[in-house]
Amino acid sequence: MQSSSYVPSDHLQLPDHPGVYKYFNAENDLIYVGKAKSLKKRVSSYFNKLSGSNLKTRRMVKEIARIEITLVNSELDALLLENNLIKKVQPKYNILLRDDKTYPYLLITKENFPRIFPTRKLIPKRGTYFGPFASVKAMNNVLDLIRELFTIRTCNLDLSPYKIDEGKYKVCLEYHIGNCQGPCVGHQREAAYLRDLEQAKHILKGNLGVAKTYFKQEMQEYAEKLEFEKAHRMKEKLDLLEKYQAKSMITNPGIANLDVCTLVADEKTAYVNYMRVINGAMITSKNVELKKKLDESEEELLITALIRLQDQFQSDAAETLTNIQLESPIEGLNLSVPKIGDKRKLIELSLKNALYYKKEKALLQGLNQDKKDRVIRQLQQDLSLPEIPDHIECFDNSNIMGTSPVASMVCFLNGKPAVKEYRHFHIKTVEGPNDFASMKEIVSRRYKRLLEEEKPLPKLVVIDGGKGQLSSAVEALQELGVYGKMPIIGIAKRLEEIYFPGDSYPIHIDKKSESLKLLQRIRDEAHRFAITFHRKVRSKNAFGTQLTAIPGIGENTAEKLLKHFKSVKKIKEANLEELSEVIGTNRAQSLLEWKEKNKGA
Repeated sequence: MQSSSYVPSDHLQLPDHPGVYKYFNAENDLIYVGKAKSLKKRVSSYFNKLSGSNLKTRRMVKEIARIEITLVNSELDALLLENNLIKKVQPKYNILLRDDKTYPYLLITKENFPRIFPTRKLIPKRGTYFGPFASVKAMNNVLDLIRELFTIRTCNLDLSPYKIDEGKYKVCLEYHIGNCQGPCVGHQREAAYLRDLEQAKHILKGNLGVAKTYFKQEMQEYAEKLEFEKAHRMKEKLDLLEKYQAKSMITNPGIANLDVCTLVADEKTAYVNYMRVINGAMITSKNVELKKKLDESEEELLITALIRLQDQFQSDAAETLTNIQLESPIEGLNLSVPKIGDKRKLIELSLKNALYYKKEKALLQGLNQDKKDRVIRQLQQDLSLPEIPDHIECFDNSNIMGTSPVASMVCFLNGKPAVKEYRHFHIKTVEGPNDFASMKEIVSRRYKRLLEEEKPLPKLVVIDGGKGQLSSAVEALQELGVYGKMPIIGIAKRLEEIYFPGDSYPIHIDKKSESLKLLQRIRDEAHRFAITFHRKVRSKNAFGTQLTAIPGIGENTAEKLLKHFKSVKKIKEANLEELSEVIGTNRAQSLLEWKEKNKGA
């Protein structure tokens, strides 16, 4: 494996060799990772055929400042390396599997008389992990089977040989009801325990045939010794294992070890079903959603999903069945599109799952959209608004006795917070605690800015407060000449009363109404945003006042420190060298002496 760097103009110098290419922007952020059978042809295609590319691809190419490549031996190696890089960095232009679940595993511990238990945390030194399992139910079914077949201990005792020999333990209820053979008191030797555990591992790997052979041999040996009761117990366990296999069986048991991966896609999204099949039994079934980033083909989407899912579920399948024929096969990746027989039935089953998942997602999306539309339509009706309020802005002030006065504005689009549109305000023109004048200032500044930038005005303005704050906001809109162009209301917190400009009496919306809950949520978010900002400003100002009390440190020096270190905590943690770079050695020494005297204050 060999790595090299290029600038975009050097792309023609790239080798005609398999590998991975990485695109970096001017800030040296990794924005895209790709794999190629020929790096020269693939990377050149981004720059030579740009006119036929979609908007996102053209935007990405404009951002590229540097290209880094890594040579590998084959296209499959490139796929695996690409997957690892995307999983680690998650560049913004790469396809990401939409899946926020943490999957369960079964762990066989590394200790005397190992235990088996479920976990979601992977700590390799603890033992051997099996999974992940696509659902907790599937994991519990396997675990229950193992506990019925074998007497694996469930206690967490330290069963070191010397502790067992010293007789430190007594048997528990699990021993008396037959779920444990009492290794803690020496009733079961570790060699016999480990033989059972080895068969449990085969079951966890999906190799039920090995475990069935084991029980058949045990049954025959007991029968030959005329120990018919023990032989009967082995027969019961064999029956239990066969019943479990019959439930899991979906096809011919002669189909030994393969994966099935099918894909259905629309313009923006692809839906993938992935199945692991061992000896005719489905041991894993997983659906994932992929959002297209750069107008990727179905072939690219399928390969991306397959590689990541095989990695996630630790597949060692020799063959993968799919519904999409690759234009150029990838050496080392055995993909086939069966047309008839049991393998074709597996494709049809997987496609049925993928199509159902697509339908389910569309239905859920439709329900969520209907709910959002319903709430803002209800709000329009409750407030008699001329338009649907799909753009709402809410203002709130925050100060304590006039100190560090600040304000906030939050924005909700289609009933959801648009955090990027939130704004903080320092109150600049008002002296002392005057909420009304402060409200007038921030409303005026906000909409003066929107008018200058020719941006759309909101469909509803909400003022956190009663008639006084509302009147001040109205004055600001009147002076800007936009009063009447957008509805404005005030919401008083005590009784959740809604005030309109010019009306002496408020209106009340049903307390259980979804529209009132939306207004409350918007108001509470504005209040939270203002309070958080006020605390931050107050903290900086308080420390800044303390700083200016130190000989040789004035307001400009205090401001430099805050601007450079970003927080009070970092100023307090800074050493002499770091402080000297900002304010010089003498002032830095004074600050350190002051910090030492006031330690713990």
